[in-house]
Amino acid sequence: MLSDDFSGILRVMPHRYPFLLLDRITCLDLDNAEGATITAIKNVTANENFFNGHFPGNPVMPGVLTIEALAQASGYMWIRMMENERESLPLFYLASLDNVRFKRVVIPGDQLVLQAKHISHRRGFWKAECYATVDGELVCSADVTCVEKKQEQI
Repeated sequence: MLSDDFSGILRVMPHRYPFLLLDRITCLDLDNAEGATITAIKNVTANENFFNGHFPGNPVMPGVLTIEALAQASGYMWIRMMENERESLPLFYLASLDNVRFKRVVIPGDQLVLQAKHISHRRGFWKAECYATVDGELVCSADVTCVEKKQEQI
């Protein structure tokens, strides 16, 4: 069984700095009858590489990175859902986004709370309903679909 601390995140996720966007898993419920859920944290710091050019003098986290963080949280949840069922764990690639809405910007010092709920999976496609918040205020919502690939299929 994998752990949900940062070392556990590194064992599960293929991403590394500067593209690993999960700092901590605060809640992982794989036994929820309505669908597995995850809550993860991304601490947004002023020394993030993307702030150098987005935007100088007015740093804003790119919205696409918020979406990527939501997809990473979803992927972590899905891998943990199947860890006891499969010999080798897959990679997940972003396949589609639906109902994407951005409500506010994310700036240095914010703690991005990432929440995902497993909706469905069939024929290698996995879907989650996702939300990102800062201080309880909605930043972004999206339905994220990823496709599962065996690592040797890359």
